[in-house]
Amino acid sequence: MTQNILLLPGDGIGPEIMAQAVRVLNKLKTDGLDIQWDTALIGGCAVDETGNPFPEETLKKCRAADAVLLAAVGGPQYDSLPREQRPERGLLAIRKEMQVFSNLRPAVVYPELVEASTLKPEVIAGLDIIIVRELVGDIYFGEPRGIEQRVTENGEERVGFNTMIYNETEIRRIAHSAFKTAQKRNKKLCSVDKMNVLEATQLWRDVMIEVSAEYPDVELTHMLVDNAAMQLVRNPKQFDVMVTGNMFGDILSDAASMLTGSIGMLPSASLDANGKGLYEPIHGSAPDIAGKNLANPLAMILSVAMMLRHSLNQTEAADRVDNAVKAVLAKGYRTGDIMTEGGIKVGTVEMGGAVLAEM
Repeated sequence: MTQNILLLPGDGIGPEIMAQAVRVLNKLKTDGLDIQWDTALIGGCAVDETGNPFPEETLKKCRAADAVLLAAVGGPQYDSLPREQRPERGLLAIRKEMQVFSNLRPAVVYPELVEASTLKPEVIAGLDIIIVRELVGDIYFGEPRGIEQRVTENGEERVGFNTMIYNETEIRRIAHSAFKTAQKRNKKLCSVDKMNVLEATQLWRDVMIEVSAEYPDVELTHMLVDNAAMQLVRNPKQFDVMVTGNMFGDILSDAASMLTGSIGMLPSASLDANGKGLYEPIHGSAPDIAGKNLANPLAMILSVAMMLRHSLNQTEAADRVDNAVKAVLAKGYRTGDIMTEGGIKVGTVEMGGAVLAEM
């Protein structure tokens, strides 16, 4: 049966890196994989055309697809728009509408890229961790929120406010996702919270402990988020799977990306309760290098591999893509962000072509 993929190229470098992902998909299709794809608008390009960063037509196509592949959204030209029209609102909307609550963010240091990291080789060599981030709750979605005039001890002034909120169901389902992920790896799970000052994360810790009783084979530990941030750069290999809330996960996963040498190397998967997913590189739209054939497409291509593995159940095809990326790195091909001594510097299109050649 044909599997349907929706492509969302978005803004900035998005169309460039998506073009390389499409080359990979075309190769797999030519070689017999029964897939087809359609495209739709999200982010700034959607605002330009429809006035809405996540149009209804895009939502319909998301619901009809077996998996969604997203490149990047945003750009400085949209910063002055009303908040509801900004491209990032499209990201929040698609995550909420698809109910992709479990965000898997691997951080793997390829042997060839150890020197690309700013940390000492002995600290990050062999690193292979995954951060499980709750994606549709927390302060990003909590109500009430806004900016309004209020009378404070300083007189009348503007006050900005957001609400950090989690219910037990939201915590419980991400806990199960994290424990199951840990079961497939080294059976170690570190839950990150700030329970010493935030009641919402006290509940987080309580529920994590309750759910752990259903996974006696997994060792559960806890760490406060400030300590976790420090430990990620001090001794990252102490972790295997980390689970945390939306805001903490956003920050920690970006910090973890730099352990690998470049944010341009890291894919992600965001899954709903049935395994349907939204797949995207964790980097942004990088408008400063858009259209210059400079962007690293490997995180986008590795997101294709995650999509094949998690939502389309095409393990052999996923392995083929992953192995092609490893082979390209082993042969020394580098975009500027991962350039190492003796590397062969290439652009976006050339890197995509190198992956194709290995496939």
